[in-house]
Amino acid sequence: MGVTGEVLADDDAERGEGFLTDATLEGLVRKMDVLVGDERLDPSMVADAVAARDEQVISNFGKDVQAMAIRNARRSLGERLLRVAGPHRLLDPAVGPLVAVRLRALTRKTLDGLETDLQGRVLGTDGAPLPGLYAVGEVVGFGGGGMHGYRSLEGTFLGGCLFGGRMVGWMVGRMVGRMVGRSPGRSLGRAG
Repeated sequence: MGVTGEVLADDDAERGEGFLTDATLEGLVRKMDVLVGDERLDPSMVADAVAARDEQVISNFGKDVQAMAIRNARRSLGERLLRVAGPHRLLDPAVGPLVAVRLRALTRKTLDGLETDLQGRVLGTDGAPLPGLYAVGEVVGFGGGGMHGYRSLEGTFLGGCLFGGRMVGWMVGRMVGRMVGRSPGRSLGRAG
């Protein structure tokens, strides 16, 4: 079983410029080079890497850890019944065209990065607050000043972000209130 016709039936252009297909490895490498605007890939090195991977997949005595893990997992009935495509050689023409998808690095989450004090003020390299610069949330380790320290868990982040945001909002309101000669309550929109 290979890639079904439905998966590749749409025109590649509908998938975006970073979705490439070709019947041959050489053609796919050429398309990848055109996409990035230069010849970054050596077709012979790519061919060698694919051949080595294919050899590991078809060999019962291969030493590739990932290929062995897949082979062992496929021994269970559930894996054999639920998976659409079993392990196969990439260059097997019976499984469909070769596919390349351009990936872009993306940071989904940072668990700190800016050092702040407990008032949310961003600290410079000398440890002194940078005037007028505040930060809250994930970039400061959820709450500023290490509110959860090294023990923060996925489920504890929201509270720290909300509390830290409220606290820093109040601090910024105080700062703005002093700048325009108002009390802190008025800078937050409260009667007072």
